Amino acid sequence: MGMIEIMKKAGMEAVGAANPVNILFGEMISLDPLEVRIDQRFILTKEFLIIPESLTRYDVDLTHDHSCEPGVSGKALFKLVIREGLKQGDKLLLLRVQGGQQYVILDKVV
Repeated sequence: MGMIEIMKKAGMEAVGAANPVNILFGEMISLDPLEVRIDQRFILTKEFLIIPESLTRYDVDLTHDHSCEPGVSGKALFKLVIREGLKQGDKLLLLRVQGGQQYVILDKVV
């Protein structure tokens, strides 16, 4: 690597250090494949996104046995949704990690 390339690299690293993160707004445009549009400028795919557990869907299958009379039993099975997770059309608040290669989805914007 020549002296000019070393100076360019050092300059880029200095700029990055002065501006370690950017806050951006985006919109979930697709879940499969995962795609987020940022400020109408570009689209991020799953390779560039970090999604916290708090924004993933979480549901639980519940079984309840309610016997009312001897010899008679009824079972109810249903899915209880604890967290909806991300959906198409959600407005998102994102952080761009230093270097711009990864984006953390902080939360939904309401």
